[in-house]
Amino acid sequence: MAVLLSTDLPFPVFRRGKVRDVYDLGAQLLIVATDRISAFDCVMPDGIPDKGRILTAVASYWFAATEDLVPNHFRGNPGWPAALEPHRSALAGRAVVVEKTRPLPVECVVRGYLAGSGWKEYQAGGSVCGVPLPAGLRLADRLPEPIFTPSTKAEEGHDENISFERMAEIVGADLAVRLRDLSQALYRRGAELAAQRGILLADTKFEFGLSAAGDLILIDEALTPDSSRYWLADSWAPGKNPPSLDKQFLRDYLETLPDWDKRPPAPHLPPAIIDGIRARYLDLASRFGVDV
Repeated sequence: MAVLLSTDLPFPVFRRGKVRDVYDLGAQLLIVATDRISAFDCVMPDGIPDKGRILTAVASYWFAATEDLVPNHFRGNPGWPAALEPHRSALAGRAVVVEKTRPLPVECVVRGYLAGSGWKEYQAGGSVCGVPLPAGLRLADRLPEPIFTPSTKAEEGHDENISFERMAEIVGADLAVRLRDLSQALYRRGAELAAQRGILLADTKFEFGLSAAGDLILIDEALTPDSSRYWLADSWAPGKNPPSLDKQFLRDYLETLPDWDKRPPAPHLPPAIIDGIRARYLDLASRFGVDV
C-alpha cells in the first residue's frame, strides 16, 4: 500500500511537524496529515498506510464532539480556497483548512491512569509533574481523579514535563488556569465517549492557540491515537500495560531493539509492525463510527 511521507505544495511552509506539514494560506492554514509516525521524538523512516487519513477523520470527529466546550480552529468553516483545487485529489481525506492562531508553547496533558512517563516519575518520587499521588499505586492504575500534567513543546529534542506553577510562569497565571480547566473538561468528555465504546482513555494531550482577536482555540489534533493512550477496557488490569489502540504497539517494539539508542536515525519497521499499527488505528476509528 502506498504511503505519503512528505508534501511539496506551492504555498509558503508554516511549519513541518513530526507528522503534519502546515502551509500558510494567509489568514488560514492548510494542515496536511502525512503517513509519517514518530516515537521517542524520532520520525520513523517508514510510513503507516492510511494513517494521515485516519488521524484527520478521528480529529475531526473529536473537534465536532467537543466544540460546545471550547472553540477549535475549524470555527467559521474556512472552506477550501480556489488555489487548492488542483491538489484536491492528492489531499483528499488528509488535509484541512483552519483558522490561523498563535500556538501556545505548552502541551496540556491530562492523565486518568498511571502509565508512560507518569509511571516513571511516580516510581522515582511518588508524584507526577509536581502532583503528589497516593502511595502503592501500580502501573496502569486508575488515578483517584484525572490530573493535569503540562509539558513544554520543544521545536527540537524532547518535550519536558513541567509543574503547573512553571506553566503559569510561561503563559501567565490566568491563562494557565483556563488551559487546565478546559483540558480536564475535554478529557472527561473523551473518557465518557470512549467508555461507551469499550475503551479507556488513559491519557491525552491538547494544544491551544490564540486567534488574532485573542480567543483561546483548540488546535492541532484532539484525542487521536497519536496524541492519546487508548486501552481495551475488557483487558485492563492494574500491574501491566493493557492492549492499546494507539502508538504504544510501536513503542513496545522499539524497546526490544538492543542496538537503537532512541536517537536519529530511527530503524526501519518490519511489515508486521506496520500492519499492526494500521490495524489498531483503524480499530479505534471504527469504534467511533469514523469512516476513513
